[in-house]
Amino acid sequence: MAAFEAAARDDVEATALPSVPLPTEPVSVGAAPVAGAVTFEPYTPPTRGNPAEDDPEREPARPRRFGLTLAAVLGVLVLVGAGLGIVGLLQGPRISEVQVDAAQAIESSGSRVILTANQSLAEIDPAQVSVEPAVPFTVDASGRGVGVRFTVPLDDSTTYTVTVADVVGAGGGPAATLTTSFETPASSIFLLRRDVDGKDTIFRTDLSGEKAVAVFEHDKINDFRATSTHLVVAVEEDESSRLIVMDRDGGDQRDLKLPGDGSVGAIQVSERGGLVGYSYSDRKLSDTEGRASVLVTQSLNGGDEPQIIEVGGQEASVFVWQFVPDSAAVLFIDFDGALSLVDRSADTGVQSLGLAATIQGISRGTYTAIVERLDGAVVELNLADGTEQPLAASDPDYGTATSITPFPGGTLRHVVARDDAGLPVGQAVIRVDDDGKATPLVEVASTDSILQACASPSGQYAAVVIAPDLANNPYDGMLLPLPENVETHLIDMDSGEEMVALTGFDASWCQTAPRF
Repeated sequence: MAAFEAAARDDVEATALPSVPLPTEPVSVGAAPVAGAVTFEPYTPPTRGNPAEDDPEREPARPRRFGLTLAAVLGVLVLVGAGLGIVGLLQGPRISEVQVDAAQAIESSGSRVILTANQSLAEIDPAQVSVEPAVPFTVDASGRGVGVRFTVPLDDSTTYTVTVADVVGAGGGPAATLTTSFETPASSIFLLRRDVDGKDTIFRTDLSGEKAVAVFEHDKINDFRATSTHLVVAVEEDESSRLIVMDRDGGDQRDLKLPGDGSVGAIQVSERGGLVGYSYSDRKLSDTEGRASVLVTQSLNGGDEPQIIEVGGQEASVFVWQFVPDSAAVLFIDFDGALSLVDRSADTGVQSLGLAATIQGISRGTYTAIVERLDGAVVELNLADGTEQPLAASDPDYGTATSITPFPGGTLRHVVARDDAGLPVGQAVIRVDDDGKATPLVEVASTDSILQACASPSGQYAAVVIAPDLANNPYDGMLLPLPENVETHLIDMDSGEEMVALTGFDASWCQTAPRF
């Protein structure tokens, strides 16, 4: 034990710190440090700076985290895009947009429905396209778009479905069917009502006749025509004519410049060409001076001078004429009986088509005219190549028609029944389909007279103008004289049922005014 204690004392002495002599003078705070004393520096907390600044060799942490996040986001987008691409390839093309003007489609031929897909498409064969209810059409496809152009106007209040089958993307993949449907609006019609004791009125109405609205009034309205956007009205003032263009509601009225001081008749319009045409005669007319029944065309916007049709360098006096539907071409017969065609949109000159007695009508979308030759034969004349063929008789055969009005799918024929002495005993309007099947639509007794029959643009309805009780129905004194009491009967062509009878005439469905 004594030895242990001695060893412990030796260890303590070996490890003890040397003694520090204490200062003999007091130490005050803030005084100079005492020699030999320990100096304590104030505590300074560590700063939380950028590790990169503290250590220049250390890689910045935040940019590295941002780069990792960006890479992750891009990776997700790539995966999503690839997934959508795979889904698109598995589903095939789809419709992304559809364009159609349903209101225009019932007014005129040539309207289109355009289907736009979500990707470029392989070549489309027209056989892949179908339309229900069936109507004639053409197909124009390119890139992502498929355009279906209807060559005839469409029926009103009808749902049409356009289908493009077995559509494949330009890069391949599965086939798909593109389908869209649209509904056409209800039709309306313009009529002219003359009043010998008051103002004449052009009004617009639905086909029930219950929503008639007057759009233009004047003391003497001779004739008018309508386009999908405008009305063209011929009025009489001081024994001369004025030609007024206006919106369909009667607004924005403006006069068109005439070739001179004279009278205007047989107004027609070309929707596609933006033209109005009419026959014109100078007010001062004699055997040696003045122009009689020359054919004039001019722009509906009034931006050009009236253009008089010439044949052989001479202004031609025209007996009868018509615009060719869906074009700016004019078909006319002069007073020498020469049938001619001239296109007002091109400088191609006058094309001679032989001799003819009258022009019955021109079919929409076919460029075919129904013409009566001088020998009485009625033919279908192809205006494109000049070929013709006899107009087929109806089944049953109702005899020779006094007027024939074509519509898509057939013709309306006005026939007169006569007794053994040749006196009229009755009249009728017969619907004749393209296959020759004939169905009477309207029949009147000998006391009444049918003045005109025309069809709606698609051939869905017929408008038949009737002058009742003709013996007690005097004619007015207008340039286009007609009985004072005139009715327009609207007929549903499919059922043959009469829808309504309206007071007035000159239905806007007709290309020309009634002939007297």
